Amino acid sequence: MLIRSLTLATLVAFTGPLLAADDINPLKQDVGKARPLVVVELDSGNPALATLRKALDEPANKQSFEDRNMVLYTVSFTSIGAEGEKIAKDPKDNKKLAPPETNALIRALKLGAGSGTKVILMGKDGEKKLEKTTPPDTINLADFFSAVDQMPQAEKDLAPPAVAEPAAPPAGKAGAKAGKASKSAAPQQLDD
Repeated sequence: MLIRSLTLATLVAFTGPLLAADDINPLKQDVGKARPLVVVELDSGNPALATLRKALDEPANKQSFEDRNMVLYTVSFTSIGAEGEKIAKDPKDNKKLAPPETNALIRALKLGAGSGTKVILMGKDGEKKLEKTTPPDTINLADFFSAVDQMPQAEKDLAPPAVAEPAAPPAGKAGAKAGKASKSAAPQQLDD
């Protein structure tokens, strides 16, 4: 019995951090809410990220990006490790990603080996929809906007589960305690 307990404790000690790493994946918070466009710059000399940011600053592209409910994640590799950032429509949602969040993001994308810059469009369902690598591909925002426009209506309408608001207490007679319904109130008919 003692050996089983020690084995279980050891298993939990080693797998706990691995399971927790998936919980900090920043892409999970966007499932059902937004379409992440993730730019992973594997070569620091590649100008693709700078070109993409410049294109997103143009008013027409910025409006198209926001209309399609997209957010931008960037990951750059430096001498000290990977640095990540989230850029959203609402500036208060912009943030630098902590190293564990950046690493969880990279693990979730399952990039594999390679060089250049990878640009990945994720759907609201959390699945990869389009992936391009430059070089050899060219990064054109119109391709990503077109991919969003071609998604099935069910994916376009995907929204986070609605949280039911508590119903207001029924109004009773004057002097009745709050929260108690009047006995004389007739039950309401529900429409089909």
